[in-house]
Amino acid sequence: MPKIVDHQVRREEIAEALWRVVRRDGVGAATVRSIAAEAGWSPSALRHYFSTQAELLAFAMEHVVTRVRARIETTDFQGPVRVAVRRLLEELLPMDAERRAEAEVWLRLTTRAQGDPTATDWLRRANDGTGEVAAIVVGVLAAEGELAGHRDPGFEAARLHALIDGLAIHVLTRPESMPPERMSALLAAHLEDLAT
Repeated sequence: MPKIVDHQVRREEIAEALWRVVRRDGVGAATVRSIAAEAGWSPSALRHYFSTQAELLAFAMEHVVTRVRARIETTDFQGPVRVAVRRLLEELLPMDAERRAEAEVWLRLTTRAQGDPTATDWLRRANDGTGEVAAIVVGVLAAEGELAGHRDPGFEAARLHALIDGLAIHVLTRPESMPPERMSALLAAHLEDLAT
């Protein structure tokens, strides 16, 4: 009887192997050969799923987005609106080991994408995802009376997006200066400021 292969599971195994290689050795080391070795596969088996390194890196970035979305969808955001949206925003930040790994891969792949025209689309989509969350948060705050009337929602969504990206980069470059409690406090202060 032929073996039934779950291709999505295989692709996720590949993405996890890529993450390990990137975190340990850097994006430059994320070749088809090194990732195949990390996954315990042959390079030809890996090429069955991804014919180029760019495709592999694109899938890894999509995997980050998928993981974040799944986590957001399973998180309970009960409580006062500012607390709930702060918890939502924290899901985008490196608040623990899992989210730090996602942020490290995102940053390294983003850096790699700058010199790769084929990566522009997946880089834009990942960036748009954070922008969408920021816009949703500002929309919820406005609907709940937690956004001051003089505030421009589009501008505030862009400012919140920049804060999220800035906090993530700050944590990745100087983790000792930005523990999770400080990130959470900065988000809380920003959300309070939006209401005034």
